[in-house]
Amino acid sequence: MRSNKQNIVQLTLSYIVIIAMITIILYPILWIIGSSLNPGNSLSGSSIIPSDATFEHYQELFDLEKSNYLLWYWNTIKICLLTMAISVALVCMTAYSFSRFRFYGRKNGLMTFLILQMIPNFAALIAIYALANLTNLLDTHLALILVYTGGAIPMNTYLMKGYLDTIPKELDESARIDGAGNFRVFWQIVLPLAKPMIAVVSLFTFITPFTDFILARILLRTEEKFTLAVGLYELIADQFGNEFTLFAAGSVLIALPISILFLSLQKYFVSGLTAGGTKG
Repeated sequence: MRSNKQNIVQLTLSYIVIIAMITIILYPILWIIGSSLNPGNSLSGSSIIPSDATFEHYQELFDLEKSNYLLWYWNTIKICLLTMAISVALVCMTAYSFSRFRFYGRKNGLMTFLILQMIPNFAALIAIYALANLTNLLDTHLALILVYTGGAIPMNTYLMKGYLDTIPKELDESARIDGAGNFRVFWQIVLPLAKPMIAVVSLFTFITPFTDFILARILLRTEEKFTLAVGLYELIADQFGNEFTLFAAGSVLIALPISILFLSLQKYFVSGLTAGGTKG
């Protein structure tokens, strides 16, 4: 009897915690959606469920004569996809090297990656700006892609290496007996088995350019080169021309690519994040 009461209490507390977390997560999302449907530019009279909802802010975002939103969206998608592709390729090859080969400086290299992942990119803003200016990459998307890619390698290599260590090396040896070289083992044996962690790394490296504001604001100078974070900031940066409801509409649409990618790769995430924490 006492055990049943304890189970009921624990279940009740679990539901309370779950409901509280859902409320904390959904409340600001519902507010931003409601604000995007409110008429006018101010948030002072906005409500979470507007009585006179309108989609005029979304229409304005897609009007090429009034807004550069679609251009900013394309810039961001391009940077995200290129960063993701380059980062995943470099991380997979680097992690494979650390996992399968023994060479001079291997342990020091892993320790260096561990230290580098503790230092955020914005801690080196002055150095990044000076280097971009010196190499004539200031106000270019290439500069952002290189910085994002370089910042993604240490942490994700450590995660990927931990996952590759869980793949039996006997599979590599069997393939080599059949005449496979290192690249073929990597491409046909290891990568297919590493899909869960590849999905995790892909999502992480795709999200970073979407959520980053500081680096993009420092390196990008012209409005046509802005990413979504910088472009939307400009909508509310003016002292007298703030467009908060338009900003809210643009913020809602940002979630679409990330949600699509997350849902597409969802089946890989649980096993990838769990196994990636294992170190060999």
